[in-house]
Amino acid sequence: MEENFLVSTDRAKLDVDMIHEYLSSEAYWSKGRSRSVVEKSIANSLCFGVYHTSDQQVGFARVVTDYAVFAWLMDVFIIEDYRGRGLSKQLLTSIMNHPDLQNLQRWGLLTADAHSLYQQYGFSSINSPEWFMELVKSPS
Repeated sequence: MEENFLVSTDRAKLDVDMIHEYLSSEAYWSKGRSRSVVEKSIANSLCFGVYHTSDQQVGFARVVTDYAVFAWLMDVFIIEDYRGRGLSKQLLTSIMNHPDLQNLQRWGLLTADAHSLYQQYGFSSINSPEWFMELVKSPS
C-alpha cells in the first residue's frame, strides 16, 4: 500500500467536480450522469475518497446501506494516472473495515471487469441469480 495516500470519509474533502467528471465521462457504468444526480448520490451515501498527501483526490467509492443488514458498493474508481499502486485495495480495505459497516449480513455490487479485485474481499457470483430482480430506468 502506498504511504503517500489517505482514505477518508470526510465529506468536506470530496472533490465533487472530479467525481462528476469521472463518473459522467470516464466510467462505463455512469456515462452522462448529471451533476445533480452525482451530488444527490453523494449526499445519500457513505462516501470514501482516496487522496494524495497533497490533498488531491485520486479515487472514490460510495456505499448505500441501512447500517444493519445490507450494503451496496457503488461508483468505485481510481483515476487512471494513479492505477497500479494498490490504491483500489487500500480503498476496499478501508471500506470493509469501516466500523459502521461491520456485521452486515449481505453486500452487493455490480462489475464488468473487476471480479478478481472484489473476490479478494469475499465477494462472489450470486448463488441464486434467479432470486435477483431489477428495474432499470433511463435517467430523466
